[in-house]
Amino acid sequence: MEHLDQLIQTIALSMGAAWASGINLYAAILTLGVLGATGNMTLPPGLEVLSDPMVIFAAGVMYFIEFFADKTPGVDTGWDTIHTFIRIPAGAVLAAGAIGDVSPALSIAVGLVGGGLAAGTHLTKAGSRVVINTSPEPFSNWFASVGEDVLVIGGLWTALHSPWLFVGALILFILLMIWLLPKIWRGVKGVLNAVARLFRKERMELPPPESGGDGG
Repeated sequence: MEHLDQLIQTIALSMGAAWASGINLYAAILTLGVLGATGNMTLPPGLEVLSDPMVIFAAGVMYFIEFFADKTPGVDTGWDTIHTFIRIPAGAVLAAGAIGDVSPALSIAVGLVGGGLAAGTHLTKAGSRVVINTSPEPFSNWFASVGEDVLVIGGLWTALHSPWLFVGALILFILLMIWLLPKIWRGVKGVLNAVARLFRKERMELPPPESGGDGG
């Protein structure tokens, strides 16, 4: 039973780090770093660097920037687009680092699974934001962003202190994500089609250019 508990703790930490990275990478690194630096958790060797003051400071600065960028409609979509190339590989690295000293093959396998989970959560977040941004008021965007921040911090805390509960919740989250992603993608396609129609309409309404005759 003790061995099983240790396995669940490792799964919860590695997949929790990957899951959180897809939503808010800097909040995930900052949370793990602060918990490790204050002695509230013992980071595995592969993640000990997160408790370094320089890493905590850098993550804090980037989280501060993302806190405001993520709550500005339109800016959040651009931010998410750029972070497609950051959150997913970072999620893979954090997942691999969280399992400790294992064989290279197992480390790569966990990294691949972690990267896939980070990709799923990132696409769910980014796609839902595109749909939410069609709302004329900014409050839904603010609520979604704050909710994501709370979800990341609360999720990592649960992964560390109640790993069985987190693993169960993560399984439900993955099932929900699989169900939601096609619907979100249809919503994103609808938004893109609406934007394309708007641009076509504006181009059709533009006056034709005046002919440049010499008047002779």
